[in-house]
Amino acid sequence: MKLRVSAVQYQLQTITSFDDFAKQSEHYIKTAEEFGAEFVLFPEFFTTQLMSIGDKDGHALTINDLPDFTEAYLNLFSSLAKRTNLHIIGGTHVIRKEDRLYNVAHLFYPDGTIAAQPKLHITPTEVNEWKMAPGDGLQVFQTSKGTVAMLTCYDIEFPEIVRMAKAKGADVIFCPSCTDDRHGFHRVRYTSHARAIENQVYVVLTGTVGSLPTVDFMRANFGQAAIITPNDIPFPPRGILAEGEINQDMIITADLDLDLLYQVREQGSVTTWRDRRTDLYPDWN
Repeated sequence: MKLRVSAVQYQLQTITSFDDFAKQSEHYIKTAEEFGAEFVLFPEFFTTQLMSIGDKDGHALTINDLPDFTEAYLNLFSSLAKRTNLHIIGGTHVIRKEDRLYNVAHLFYPDGTIAAQPKLHITPTEVNEWKMAPGDGLQVFQTSKGTVAMLTCYDIEFPEIVRMAKAKGADVIFCPSCTDDRHGFHRVRYTSHARAIENQVYVVLTGTVGSLPTVDFMRANFGQAAIITPNDIPFPPRGILAEGEINQDMIITADLDLDLLYQVREQGSVTTWRDRRTDLYPDWN
């Protein structure tokens, strides 16, 4: 089975209305549709662009205002998914639940169904500056093209959670990310490669680019999309099917062949998933 995926290097820029955000998002989705994509991935925190709209006094909105856009965000991407017959991983959006803020990835199915996965590992900035709370459980999601998981940015740096996703049946990990410098970007990028090798899965990664000069902690972004494979003979030698140009407003697209994953898990040069030494170290159960 094959599936075509696109990943968006979303250009953050100051806007004046939700309609501006909707038009920019629709542009990327229409581009992915033109490329024949079946899945399209947006970055983490791309909806913070809505904070740049500002209040009646011209001041940027705060993270506590962002959940006020949740209904409009959900309606927008659900309608776009139905209209285009795409699976849309709508990056992450900050929601409020019982007076706590959560950074949540959303999967919009072509029939309008919406699935959600809160970010499980929260960075110090998210805790100290935005008072974010972590999610408390991992799900995988069945689609017409196989089983996928959504693990956001910092999550991919923890091998245990990706192992859990693979044990639950995920063949593709979608990783929306948002990093503000080279150090953060390379932490996420290098660990994405490690997780693909360890678990013999695909990782589809993207991040925000551009800047929001009026929005605290979103003034700098360093991003690049990549579609990452295990490192074995059926795949590209560097384990990269496609990657974007760093910090450019663009979209990348590639085909994922799930049969190749099953092949290398059984007969690859190395069989890392099968060869786990669960007699020596704890495994997911």
